[in-house]
Amino acid sequence: MAARPSRLAALRRRPGAGAPLGSLRGQLLRWLLVPLIVLVALNAISVYRNATDAADMAYDRSLLASTRALAERVSVVNGKVVADVPYVALDSFETDTLGRIYYKVTGIHGETVSGYDDLPPVPANVPRSQAYPALVRFYHANYNGQPVRIAALLQPVYDDSMRGIALIQVGETLDARRGLSNQILFDTLLWQAALLLALALLVWFAVRLVLQPLMRLKLEVETRSLNDLSDVDPALVHKEVRPLVAAMNTSMARLQSLIASQRRFIADASHQLRTPLTVLKTQAELALRECDRTQADPEQMKTALQDIVRSIAATTDSTVNLANRLLTLARIEHGGQGGDHAALAPVALRDVARQVGLELAIAAVTKQIDLSLEGDAPAVVQGQPLLLHEMVANLVDNALRYSPPGGTVALRVTETADGATLEVEDSGPGIAAAEREKVFAPFYRASATMERNPGGAGLGLAIVRDIAALHGATVTLADAAGPQGLLVRVAFATASASHLSPAHRA
Repeated sequence: MAARPSRLAALRRRPGAGAPLGSLRGQLLRWLLVPLIVLVALNAISVYRNATDAADMAYDRSLLASTRALAERVSVVNGKVVADVPYVALDSFETDTLGRIYYKVTGIHGETVSGYDDLPPVPANVPRSQAYPALVRFYHANYNGQPVRIAALLQPVYDDSMRGIALIQVGETLDARRGLSNQILFDTLLWQAALLLALALLVWFAVRLVLQPLMRLKLEVETRSLNDLSDVDPALVHKEVRPLVAAMNTSMARLQSLIASQRRFIADASHQLRTPLTVLKTQAELALRECDRTQADPEQMKTALQDIVRSIAATTDSTVNLANRLLTLARIEHGGQGGDHAALAPVALRDVARQVGLELAIAAVTKQIDLSLEGDAPAVVQGQPLLLHEMVANLVDNALRYSPPGGTVALRVTETADGATLEVEDSGPGIAAAEREKVFAPFYRASATMERNPGGAGLGLAIVRDIAALHGATVTLADAAGPQGLLVRVAFATASASHLSPAHRA
């Protein structure tokens, strides 16, 4: 639980965490379509390259066939390499390849036998083609200002007087290849664009369909009445969104609890504040009837007015004390002093107990009660100083109020490796075990305490428990060590794990 605020803080520190997120549909479409466009573009490039490679292989096979056909017309006559290449054969080559044909036949001694003498030679670094069972090399060159593709075939020639290797070169312009490549590119882009459009439409419809449950959830929340804080059905949305719905339901449950607490607080406060005013009104009416009965005797009127003044003073003090305690209780229920973590600071419990003891020393002396402070350890805890002072003051005030004259009240502050402990032990009537859990409810008063202090409000221990809970501490009630009395123990855990209440940790 303690790690949740750090995770929330880390999320808030992320870049753009404070900026509006925009449309979920737009983000989904962007995250789906942009990578899809990139993938389709890469696929188009790959398809185009594969198609052009296949076209080049087909044209190279045709060029090799022309070269072999020309090689069949190369022979040795009278000790010389000759090539019988009629123009009809060349026209047939050009008709087959749909481009301009150039050729050259080189003899075994490097002499030009036939064809174009300035046809570019075979570069030294061109490897032999492994795709065909022939001594052929393919390479690109420029001839007469045009790019050409040339096949160079080594052809053995021999007769009875000589033998050697002739070189037959046949080149063609790239017009046909470029036309086919452009057609392949156009067809590839056309089909890829159609595929992309179809995928974009499918993604758009899919995103719209997937977001429909969120739109239903939005409509469900918007159409609710102001007083409807019931749970939202998690079945309205997908499994991944159900934690959000569960968090909404938890938040609404807390809101219901808060509203119920406020209503209960208002009802209890109005009842408690109405009671002393009703008593004052009753006393005034009794004084008025007494004056009528005694025929407006001045002394009787003076006595009645003095009773009313005393009642007003007592009622005013009681009402102010009640109002202060109600406000303290309301402030604690709303998270202390604003619930701000910055209000938490190291507080020495012994210093707080000593300060409270000095403030209430006069009341203890007046009732002849022995008020003592035990323990030398500072017992430092993380908390809100004013609220801790209020908690200790309530405990000591209750102990003094219910202890008989001549009794004892002891404050103890101890410190261990597990945390700090504050104890307040008195010699009063104590609280029965069956009522020890009930006395923490606001306005509940134990039967033994009502006999000692009929005018109490029943808020002291409720304030103590709420302040302790705000600081991650626990409050327990036990019997005192003496013949009678009550021991209140407030145990604080270690500062690293206890200084936040469950409300703060949430």
